[in-house]
Amino acid sequence: MIVVEGMIRIANLVLARPAMEAMIRASRAETGCLDYAYAIDLIDPGLVRVSERWTSREALAAHLASPHLKTWRTLWPVIGVSDRQLRMYDALPEAF
Repeated sequence: MIVVEGMIRIANLVLARPAMEAMIRASRAETGCLDYAYAIDLIDPGLVRVSERWTSREALAAHLASPHLKTWRTLWPVIGVSDRQLRMYDALPEAF
């Protein structure tokens, strides 16, 4: 299993919210997506936590090439995305 976690800052969450919801729905529908979520930090509202789980690196690679990800990235200048920090980890699929 591949885990992606991290954060981004978004200056205009009101404008970003519909695009974020569309991105989540499309990503969750992808083959190999186990979970895909954004969480707005309660203390720092411009901070958005990112959490993704994929069955394989190939599934993540397909996601990175998806049309909805490309559309999402074209909106970044409009909604004020900055400070993007994401990390990918190989993880065991079972709980410990």
